[in-house]
Amino acid sequence: MPTGPRRANSRSRAVAVPVVALVGVVLVSLNLRTAVTSLSPLLGVIDAEIGLGAAGMGLLGMIPTAMFAVWGVLTPVALRRMGLEAMTVLAMAAAAIGQLVRAVAHDPWVMGAGSIIALAGMGIGNVVAPPLVKRYFPRHVAAVSMAYITGLQLGTVVPALVAVPVEEAAGWRVSIGWWAVLAVVAAIPWMIEILRPGTPTGGPTASAAGPTGQPQRIRPWRSPVGVALALFFGTNSLSTYAFFTWLPAVAESIGMSRAEGGLALAVYSAIGLIAALVVPWVAGRFEDPYAVVVVSVVAYLAGFAGLLWAPGVAPWLWICLLGVGPSTFPLCLTLINLRTRTQAGSAALSGFSQGVGYTAACLGPIVFGMLLDGPGLAAGLGFLTAVLAVMTVVARTACRPVMLEDTLR
Repeated sequence: MPTGPRRANSRSRAVAVPVVALVGVVLVSLNLRTAVTSLSPLLGVIDAEIGLGAAGMGLLGMIPTAMFAVWGVLTPVALRRMGLEAMTVLAMAAAAIGQLVRAVAHDPWVMGAGSIIALAGMGIGNVVAPPLVKRYFPRHVAAVSMAYITGLQLGTVVPALVAVPVEEAAGWRVSIGWWAVLAVVAAIPWMIEILRPGTPTGGPTASAAGPTGQPQRIRPWRSPVGVALALFFGTNSLSTYAFFTWLPAVAESIGMSRAEGGLALAVYSAIGLIAALVVPWVAGRFEDPYAVVVVSVVAYLAGFAGLLWAPGVAPWLWICLLGVGPSTFPLCLTLINLRTRTQAGSAALSGFSQGVGYTAACLGPIVFGMLLDGPGLAAGLGFLTAVLAVMTVVARTACRPVMLEDTLR
């Protein structure tokens, strides 16, 4: 019979491993947007020194969603050969290296190359984070998803807030480069997991046992649940990124000042922190969280109506309502785990839905911007209303308590 100290030792090891994984998940989530939002406020300063030009700045703005889309597709393929933990370390290493390359850039080409490397790492991180939650916390998916999505939102808001003060104190190279340290720190818990005896370091992470017990390749596009969640993610991302890009211009078009336009974007982003805390809990508590979709769509439509028909009455109310709209984003991320039975299913669905989602996100700013510059705000909001109508339909299937693995054709 084991002695008391040996039992205690075993118990402490069992507790320590999930704690290391939890710290690792949160640290990864903090790194998934730093290369995006730390750069945007400094583009003018960087352009003045290395000569990006309008075309260069536009291309830098397209790299994030393009890399997220590409690596949404490629990461599940790589996962068939590498374990989740190894892919996570690779993701954080790429994020760190890319941000350091950008910090030493003296021409637009090096800046672009660094951005591609950094955003490739963050694109991989987008995909591996949900299955990491599924693997290490299968009984606490909603709670850990809440921590992970809150970290993602903080990693979006904080770099934008501190970018200019750090640039003024130490220069733009330090302001965009020091986030590499956070990426290195985020890799450490997963290196510990890889070195820990018994941790799987490879294997068929994109397949699972089929009805006959043989390995079954997970193809999410052959399931109504997979297709619905991918379209749900896509329509959500298209609308969200359209406003991330154009909300300051929309605010100015209804009579707000330039400073107020920037503040409007900050408010729009900050409301996502509240959604990150509330929505995963709702999704975990209710079998069918479709009510979140209804609330989000109604908030969007009320904000649209206010912008069009009463812009000067309560502009900050309309901005806040628009901020409630993207509450569907944490719902999409949480459903990746709640609608899959296995870590293999989670990895496959994460890659597929985010690949489709971020491809659609590339179109949102372009189409909305063209409509805003051409026919005007009403046409742009009409386009987004049509997108929301599609989201309302596909989200109905994505929210039903049906599992991906049970519906593969």
